[in-house]
Amino acid sequence: MRSKGQREKEERIEENIDDDNKEQEVHENPSHSKRLVIVAAIIPFIVLAVMIFLLFSPTLQSFINSGIPLPEIAIEKIEFRENPSQIIAFIRNAGPTEITIAQADVNDRIHAAAIEPGKTLSRLSDAKVIIPFFWNPAEPYEVGITTDDGTRFSKTIEAAALAPNPDSQQIIFFAVIGVYVGIIPVMIGLLWYPFIRSMSRNKYNFFLSLTAGLLVFLGIDALIESNEIAADNVSSIFNGQVLIFIVTTISFIALLYTSERLTQRAIKKSMSSAAETTSPYTSYSNSGDINSPRIRLQATQLQMQELVKPLAISLMIAIGIGLHNFGEGLAIGAAVLLGEIALSTFLIVGFTLHNTTEGLAIVAPLAKSRKLMLRRLVLMGVIAGAPTIAGAWIGGFLYSPIATIIFLSIGAGAIFQVVYSIGSWVLRPTNDNDKKSRIVSVNKFTIAGFAIGMVIMYVTGLLV
Repeated sequence: MRSKGQREKEERIEENIDDDNKEQEVHENPSHSKRLVIVAAIIPFIVLAVMIFLLFSPTLQSFINSGIPLPEIAIEKIEFRENPSQIIAFIRNAGPTEITIAQADVNDRIHAAAIEPGKTLSRLSDAKVIIPFFWNPAEPYEVGITTDDGTRFSKTIEAAALAPNPDSQQIIFFAVIGVYVGIIPVMIGLLWYPFIRSMSRNKYNFFLSLTAGLLVFLGIDALIESNEIAADNVSSIFNGQVLIFIVTTISFIALLYTSERLTQRAIKKSMSSAAETTSPYTSYSNSGDINSPRIRLQATQLQMQELVKPLAISLMIAIGIGLHNFGEGLAIGAAVLLGEIALSTFLIVGFTLHNTTEGLAIVAPLAKSRKLMLRRLVLMGVIAGAPTIAGAWIGGFLYSPIATIIFLSIGAGAIFQVVYSIGSWVLRPTNDNDKKSRIVSVNKFTIAGFAIGMVIMYVTGLLV
């Protein structure tokens, strides 16, 4: 009789033979296996199509639509015009069904209104409600829109202001604001370059960490500001908060990839240039000699890395701040358009003080660079500050809440990417063989710098 172990061994052999036969069948008939894979990929779509078809069947539709759908109107923007004096409300049907506008009112008093292109709005369509009304600057007004079923929607403007027109005077006005708020503060911050350049390693890490603190505050501020705009001016059907998260995440990942690619390309180019200076026929037998070509090549490569990385970080900081300032310009232009703020000398001074630290953020990584051209530094300042002017023009003349939160979210993602780059640069090992060097880099200087950076931005933000 066969023992139990022999029977188990024979069973395993039979199983292996069956598996080999199956594999052989698959290899012999690859077209059949491909068809099975295609069918398996199509089946989920077929099931989904059947489910959607059943949802639209009369039986289920009568059950689903048994309730009463509620209308919803989003009042996205209100403009004040003169000659003739009138209030214009830009509305959108954000509800699930078609609606009809019955009347409009200002401060709870019904007024005659013209609706373009018509009173009936299908889902997601928009219209313009024109209300003849003699309004006074700087006074608050509440504009209400009522549908034919009696549901009223309203929006309050804190201080009425004349809607900007794209004429030469308004263009110059927004350009001046952009220069004072964006370009001048950044250029002032660049003047700290010689001061930071003369610092020791610990003090240098302090200012790098301070830069990270400044940028983290800017990123959080951009997210909060975009969330407020999404809550107040964007219809809930567009899921403004979800859009902010999506755009911020995509911006962070895309710019992180771009930054790494640019840095690696610059380093490879520098290394190839250094390698060309070394003859391929040179003997490397004496590799321990400090003057040998191999040692000189390695030293040159290390120097290139130390030069290219800070330059790439500063460039990404300038781009990130520029995107943030573009969103800030959009907010300033929209605030003038919506009558939410009255621009004053104090407000401009507050923005100037608040944004001066952005120039410091740009120059801090460059402080230890051996060579830096002045025009390159100025160019980075322009990249960071000039978008404020473009943002103010677009926000004042072509205000769109969706566009505003998208650009603010892009700026937030760019800023967080820069913070990541600064953190990896500050915490880089000073010696590849010393695994404790990363831990040593996190000391009281880096912690204090990060905390002080956020406090500085908070205090200067109180002036805005």
